[in-house]
Amino acid sequence: MTRQVPPAEAKARVHGGGEIAFLDVREAGQFGEGHPLFAVPCPYSRLESLSARLVPNPAVPVVLIDAGDGLAEKAGERLRALGYADVSRVEGGAPGWQRAGFTLFKGVNVPSKTLGELAEHEWHPRTVDAERLREWQAEGRVRLFDGRPPSEYAKMHVPGAVCMPNGELAHRIDLVADGEVPVVVGCAGRTRGLVGAIGLGLMGYSGEVYALENGTQGWALAGQTLERGVAAAPLPELDVPARARARERATAFMARWGIPSASAADLSDMVAETGRTTFVFDVRSAEEAAQDPIEAARHALSGQLVQSTDQFVGVRHARIVLCDDEGVRAALAAFWLRQLGFDPVVVLIDDAVRALPATRRVEVRPARAHEISPADALRLLGDGRAQLVDLRASNVFREGHVEGATWAMRCRLASLTGKRRPVLIADDEEVLAGALRELEACGLAAVSVVRGGHAALVAAGATEVRGAGYPSDEEAIDFLRFVHDRHDGNLEASRRYLAWEQGLIAQLDPEERREFRPAADAGS
Repeated sequence: MTRQVPPAEAKARVHGGGEIAFLDVREAGQFGEGHPLFAVPCPYSRLESLSARLVPNPAVPVVLIDAGDGLAEKAGERLRALGYADVSRVEGGAPGWQRAGFTLFKGVNVPSKTLGELAEHEWHPRTVDAERLREWQAEGRVRLFDGRPPSEYAKMHVPGAVCMPNGELAHRIDLVADGEVPVVVGCAGRTRGLVGAIGLGLMGYSGEVYALENGTQGWALAGQTLERGVAAAPLPELDVPARARARERATAFMARWGIPSASAADLSDMVAETGRTTFVFDVRSAEEAAQDPIEAARHALSGQLVQSTDQFVGVRHARIVLCDDEGVRAALAAFWLRQLGFDPVVVLIDDAVRALPATRRVEVRPARAHEISPADALRLLGDGRAQLVDLRASNVFREGHVEGATWAMRCRLASLTGKRRPVLIADDEEVLAGALRELEACGLAAVSVVRGGHAALVAAGATEVRGAGYPSDEEAIDFLRFVHDRHDGNLEASRRYLAWEQGLIAQLDPEERREFRPAADAGS
């Protein structure tokens, strides 16, 4: 049995200052409709693979929260089987949390977005609206940068913007701006524009820096057209003098804000500590990380590690080691992560760092899958001996699925206890692995997986059908509907989203507010 703790006790532990993993095992749609501020999304559908990354130290206390439906009990059993020694669950789940008088926050990456709003209050960065930006563009007197990753930039961006993810802009600023005209940093909403503009100024850039007010959504709300489907250009490469200047800026910034650095030997010792959780990230660009891999580190863009920390780090107050070449990207990430309550350390990459091995304390055994061909699957289905179970996302299933297929998620697979053999199709290895483990635990060993998935079945002659009614919105707990179409032309959704972001600070209770360390205290 997984020990139950009252919501008040769980909240006290989260704010206690020690390491703790507060994991929400509900699916994305449920999580985004309301969760405790510092709960980290770890959906049951991919529990084992995610927990091993989010909580790499099995000695860390883990508190689970669900929908009050008993799923956390089952998740606790799975985590104990992986070696997590201290697992408990919130009594009553998220509904119990709310009944206890505590806030459930809508949206995703809420701590990071709250930090962005607090940063605006702390630093008061200059902002520019869409109308003024258009005037500057017409006059040719602005450098406009988009602080999001290339994938988000390609979906939509303000015309004329150059993709320069947060962290990369400060790292490469000598190559892209000369201080003669204003620099404007934008994103899709507010946070990354604000954080990017503030960070660039703090890193010593002497020119004028502005955040684009409300990002691409503000641009659309002003009646302007976004550019879509245009890939980002490659990032410019630093020459030797530019690298030297970047390292000088990073060194001065770290000294000013008391950000510690460490060597490869220090890093090896930190990772070996069983009493602390140490995350190690390579915060260079994706191209640099691929060309010069660091085995001991996971890759995460500097700006994204700040913007979506809870997708990378599942342990409150953990130590986070940031590996970089010249230090600018790591130092900026460290500055913001400290304000989120973490313990960041910068490591400059050298051959000793490259030689460090990867370490894993949580081992997830591979799930056993018996693959069958699409033709064999169709024969089994035609004979009535098999039940086709589609594990793809609900919105993808609605766009097209094999006639007669059952849409399912791991948390509901226990209902597949009939005489027909489950035949699975999936497009995500982690989701498939979770489903296979669940079916095995239910005693359903005779399970097959269709080689090539949905597309292969259709190519082999299966009938594809479409329909928005199945699964229903209530059943599709994997899909977050909260302002989901704000980037697709729904201006009312954009207004709601921007109001939501600006209202985050007001939702904080005193304990939650104290978890964010003001920048003035960041070096203390």
